[in-house]
Amino acid sequence: MNNIIEIGGHRAVVQFDPEIGLFRGEFLGLNGGADFYADSVSGLRLEGETSLKVFLEMCVEIGVSPVKHFSGKFQVRLPEKLHARVVEMAAARGVSLNAFVQEALTQAAS
Repeated sequence: MNNIIEIGGHRAVVQFDPEIGLFRGEFLGLNGGADFYADSVSGLRLEGETSLKVFLEMCVEIGVSPVKHFSGKFQVRLPEKLHARVVEMAAARGVSLNAFVQEALTQAAS
């Protein structure tokens, strides 16, 4: 995926903010906000390293785990017709709705 950058073993999503004319990076999966701005990829890496370092130091200071932990559960709301169609497709494949959705998400995340 070309809008994800890895810095210090952590992934961040990068988008261009046309209002300020800079790229904005935001780390994913952290227990708080750690964002950074720059006008180039090399600048993003440098600013990202600084932002991550400050965030991790703050977590140590206040005794908080920096990484968000996921339960593996989430709720999805779908239109009724789509819900019915997905249930039919799962049944046609002989799998549970959960297994069908997990497979679809695994393929989409690859």
